[in-house]
Amino acid sequence: MIKSMTGFGRAKEQINNLDITVEIKSVNHRYFEFSSRMPRAYQFLEEKLKSACHQSITRGKVELSLIIEDNSESSSVVEINRPFAKGYIAALKQLAKDFKIKDDVKVSTVALNPEIFKIKRQSLEDEEVTQAVLAVTNQAIESFIAMREIEGEKLAADILSRAQAILSKVSLIEERSPETVKAYRERLEAKIKELLADAKVDEQRLITETALFADKVAVDEETVRLRSHIDQLSNLLKENSAVGKKLDFIVQEMNRETNTIGSKCQDVDISHTVVDIKSEIEKIREQVQNIE
Repeated sequence: MIKSMTGFGRAKEQINNLDITVEIKSVNHRYFEFSSRMPRAYQFLEEKLKSACHQSITRGKVELSLIIEDNSESSSVVEINRPFAKGYIAALKQLAKDFKIKDDVKVSTVALNPEIFKIKRQSLEDEEVTQAVLAVTNQAIESFIAMREIEGEKLAADILSRAQAILSKVSLIEERSPETVKAYRERLEAKIKELLADAKVDEQRLITETALFADKVAVDEETVRLRSHIDQLSNLLKENSAVGKKLDFIVQEMNRETNTIGSKCQDVDISHTVVDIKSEIEKIREQVQNIE
């Protein structure tokens, strides 16, 4: 099953008193590109999270967001900043003495200064945090991949529909092409008769000229190859792997064969059909750009 390069996945779990939320989203990109947003204290996880994503995602610009809240009662310990407190209280007392104001230093007064206390976070070991975050990340990746597959199904359906439309137009060209040769022979014969009046038309020369024209405008090889490319396109859309680059190459080949048909044709109906085919190929190309 093919996958779109755009997607979104989210997972949230509480593990070891950690509220962990992971969000993953992506947009189109030729290669795999990873970026993340997470608390500074947990940036040591970035490479592991990148590796986890890259195992399931081969193409796309991927952005991961990690939010962690520690809800354990012992997650924070408040300590007195003793050196600062000692100096601060001494300064207050000196202030009262120097300016002859009442010395009313109280604990509540000192505690108003934010520098008095130091808050130390008692966190889990890095390995425990890593395992917890990776577990939630894998859930987010599953959600993300599921969305990509749903979008991929829609893309495949649209591409196959357009490929079928191209095949029907190729059939029209194959039916019309011999008619252009027949019409050319009739015009050539009429022109020769007009120029030679009652003289007898050289049948062999007429056959030769018609054969040369037929060879010049023949598009059999191109239509066969175009059909083959469409078969390859359809088969690739059934594969359960990253086929975006292969599809892009096949679309280029389809366009090349169609251009050759357009350059050879000398018939208005075929020219119009070629324009229609090129329009469908361009729409397929746009869709292929979204496939991983």
